[in-house]
Amino acid sequence: MQANQLPMQRGWTWLRDGVQLWRRNPALITFATFGYLLTLVVLSVVPLIGQLAASLIMPALSVGVLNACRAIDARRKAGPDVLFSGFKVNLQALVAIGGLYLIATMVVLLILSAIDDGTLFEILRGGEVDAQTAGDSTLGFTLLVAIALSTPVMMAYWFAPMLAAWWRVSAAKALFFSFHACLRNWRPFLAYAIGLAIFGAILPGIVIGVLGLISPALGTLASLPIPLLIVPVIFASFYTCARDVFGLPDGGTLPAIDTAADDRNGG
Repeated sequence: MQANQLPMQRGWTWLRDGVQLWRRNPALITFATFGYLLTLVVLSVVPLIGQLAASLIMPALSVGVLNACRAIDARRKAGPDVLFSGFKVNLQALVAIGGLYLIATMVVLLILSAIDDGTLFEILRGGEVDAQTAGDSTLGFTLLVAIALSTPVMMAYWFAPMLAAWWRVSAAKALFFSFHACLRNWRPFLAYAIGLAIFGAILPGIVIGVLGLISPALGTLASLPIPLLIVPVIFASFYTCARDVFGLPDGGTLPAIDTAADDRNGG
């Protein structure tokens, strides 16, 4: 397991490769993507333990989406059950990654709340904030602090579920190597982030805006199917990014998905 150091222009190709992968089997990638999102949403609304449970299983579910992409990439057949295949390999490490990610996120939110008395958190959760508070000069500073604190957390998490499941390393090693890989490849990640902004927000906004000028109803109708196309492609690009940076274990073959006890316990 070694992270490749890639040139900046490779970041642009991750989205393109994601589109190509999605075109091979749009049904499976779309099902896995929205199955992942729907499962987390449903769990999150359960009182008391829902959000905790969603955070803990999020890495294992994300591995299921990556396994779907990997099966398509290897031209192997996979059914809907692939979404839950991440629960069969190194689950203890995946749950630990989810717990550590949740703790780090909560620490970041607590620091931000101490800086601006919870204003940014209230905005993010969709609460009402008066114009004077929203226009406070400290909000801009809080956003900068939020980016500075959350970026390392995201870097540590980005590849961690995949590393824990495919290379069967511990949670600590997965988080460390994920952070190291992102730091080593900050240039292609910068290009990738720009590409995500263009593909996921700017272009759809332009299309919906233009159609809305022609007909408000047409703009509204166009806003419905666009996420069904964009979100699965973005998830597929997460796989192509991981494949480019780390390659694939075992010569690129996809291990059989079984229910052996040693797989469930991480070997």
